[in-house]
Amino acid sequence: MLTPGPDTRVVELRVHGAMGTTPESLVSAVAAVDVAGDGVGRFVRPADRLLRPAPGPMLRAEGQSIPRVVEGYVWGGMTSGGAAKATWALLFPFSLANVAHWMLPPAPSGHRLAARLAAANRTLLRLAGALLTMLLVTQVAVVSLDLIAAQCLAPGARCLTAVPDWLRSAYLVRPVVGLLPVLATILVLHRVSCVAWDTARSADNPPPTPPNTRVQLPGTNLAADPDTPTLRALHLVAALATVALLPLGGPFASTSGVPAALWAVSLALLVVALTGVLLLDDPAGAEPARAGHRLRVVLGRRTRRAMLAVGVALVAASAAVQQPLPAALPGTDATVEAVAAALVVIVVVLGLLLIPAARIARADWRTLPRSLRPWAGGWMSAPVLALAALLGGGFGAGLAIAVQRLIGFEVPAGYESVTLLWGAAAILALVVAVVAVAVAMTRLRTGTLTDDEAVLTLLHQDNPTDLPRAARAWRSATWRRRHTHHALLATAAVLAAGATVSIVNRLTGGHLPAWTEPLSALGVLTLGVLAGALLRAVHNAARAPEAGRQLGILADLASFWPREAHPIVPPCYAMKVAPELAARTAEHLRDPGTRVVLTGESHGSLLVTVAAARILNSLNEPERRRVGVVTVGSQLQWAYARAFPAVLPHTALATLAGELGTRWRALCRGTDPLGGAVTTWEQGVYDRTLLGLGLRPDGTTGPLPEATRAPHGALVLGLDHWLPDPAPSPLAGRRWTPGLQRHANYTADPEWDRAVALAAGLDPAEPTVGAFEALLPSPR
Repeated sequence: MLTPGPDTRVVELRVHGAMGTTPESLVSAVAAVDVAGDGVGRFVRPADRLLRPAPGPMLRAEGQSIPRVVEGYVWGGMTSGGAAKATWALLFPFSLANVAHWMLPPAPSGHRLAARLAAANRTLLRLAGALLTMLLVTQVAVVSLDLIAAQCLAPGARCLTAVPDWLRSAYLVRPVVGLLPVLATILVLHRVSCVAWDTARSADNPPPTPPNTRVQLPGTNLAADPDTPTLRALHLVAALATVALLPLGGPFASTSGVPAALWAVSLALLVVALTGVLLLDDPAGAEPARAGHRLRVVLGRRTRRAMLAVGVALVAASAAVQQPLPAALPGTDATVEAVAAALVVIVVVLGLLLIPAARIARADWRTLPRSLRPWAGGWMSAPVLALAALLGGGFGAGLAIAVQRLIGFEVPAGYESVTLLWGAAAILALVVAVVAVAVAMTRLRTGTLTDDEAVLTLLHQDNPTDLPRAARAWRSATWRRRHTHHALLATAAVLAAGATVSIVNRLTGGHLPAWTEPLSALGVLTLGVLAGALLRAVHNAARAPEAGRQLGILADLASFWPREAHPIVPPCYAMKVAPELAARTAEHLRDPGTRVVLTGESHGSLLVTVAAARILNSLNEPERRRVGVVTVGSQLQWAYARAFPAVLPHTALATLAGELGTRWRALCRGTDPLGGAVTTWEQGVYDRTLLGLGLRPDGTTGPLPEATRAPHGALVLGLDHWLPDPAPSPLAGRRWTPGLQRHANYTADPEWDRAVALAAGLDPAEPTVGAFEALLPSPR
């Protein structure tokens, strides 16, 4: 530890988690003011009555009171607030496909087969992303161009009777009405993909950690994809070419004359776009000699604009040449089913290729305990992509069926199988949920404590009356952490099983038996509720910021990851937050007496971990020793390291522990269903002593010394601080929060200050009574 001097002070830089928070809550004050930032990423401090930055509470350490500055970084405005951000929820299937890329298993260095499998998997994910875009835009066209323009507005149709027949028969009126929503969708997708968060004072930021650096830390391979503008243009061109096929008879049509020429151009443009998607590579593997780099050069800004203009003109011409529009577009069924079939094939092939890729990568985690190994053995990308495909197709089908029920007429024949899929899925989900709840309730009533839960007997040894309700909350939280990925896998499996039945029924051309009619009706209801609930949530989020934060939890988790497999997703805020946190830390460290402790709560723990990794390699040794990290209610171990084994592997967390030593502390509660232990595992009580395995301050792993008890009841095992919940009793001078706290109110626990002091490299010994008396003014 560095010896504190008379000018020593601690800057506690807090980062909130998902769903955002208010600046006042973040810095634990009744008022807060901005002290830095650009308004999007805001650095705030507590304020006095005149709204001036106020000093934070003194930190009691080293037997004295150390000046402390409490500062917070507010980033919630990047994912919630306003109508534009609310509509990002509609792109959630795209975000899932993008997240699936970052869940791929790592490819061991020098392993040729693993490298080829990784390249193939990345290619399949990019192609699946393009098909998702095509499917979304095509489903919009089914509603606007087919159901409304071609069928509902047909002359003589008993639909929208306020529209006179002379207007229905007017030249190009119906195509214009049908194409405007499609082109508006293309415009919105283009604008969403163009949004990126600018980093304030980028020249002063520590550079990102290069791949071949001194140490590999969490998030070192997070990078912005240079392919995004090119990939965006290819996605939209492919979508426009697909829409052009609807009035021309679909991808397998047999036409002549002008329609045949337009059909050939549409297919050629579609092939060119999809070929370009296949040739692009990810930023970690892109090289100047690769085809992806040459393609980016060829597809410059002017070329991309020209391709988009050709696509728009092609869509307009394909609708104009079919005048008057037929009563139903001839290519709707074939086009929608072809896109959906291609997407299904890609999901299946990805699942097959992930099997050998995950087995090869298994060498990286074979020696780890089962509770630390990647979810599904590193195979998690396949079910996540399957969910993205099924949710994307389901939402579009739900919207089309809802409109069809409202105005009548026909939807694509394949939508009948989709209703069966979602009806069966709803029944299976209900059965699985009932069984899971029954098992969980039985588990909660179990009277015998497990090894992990035996920690409760030590945490509440002075308050045995708190033990029963704490035990129930502990079991519930443990159940949720252990089975979150199982619920995701079960959801994907249920939907995949239903999809398989629907596909077989469609391929065999069989009619659904009479007993499936209730399932189809339930599927229609489920899809209608899905579409309506999502649209209502978007509408509420656009009107009320608080609702926006509730909806934003999905965007918070998905938008952390840079655009890679899909370019049309909300902008990655991590590429702004991490460098700005690192730059602010470096700014504070210019004062030689300042020590900076990055504290991240919940999802914020991931942000501060990546920020710490970014800055550690750019500091000299004395400066590095003045940086500490406190993770609070974190998902780093039980979720992120297991879901993203290539980006946040267990070895990277061990390396970070070795870099920070005892200056990494983690606050956790066994009753917290979202946050758990970060640096320890396999805890057990032996002879009234808490023992366990975990990360050591030198970066190695293994058995840890027995846990020590903090002054206010917390158990400190390794770098983890286990907090009693509920708290034992009120403390003078501290805010009291009665009852079970679970994932809330960590700052109210007295162990917070001790963790900050340890992360700052200080002895958390509190001042003596004489030290306090010395600070008081002498009586006159």
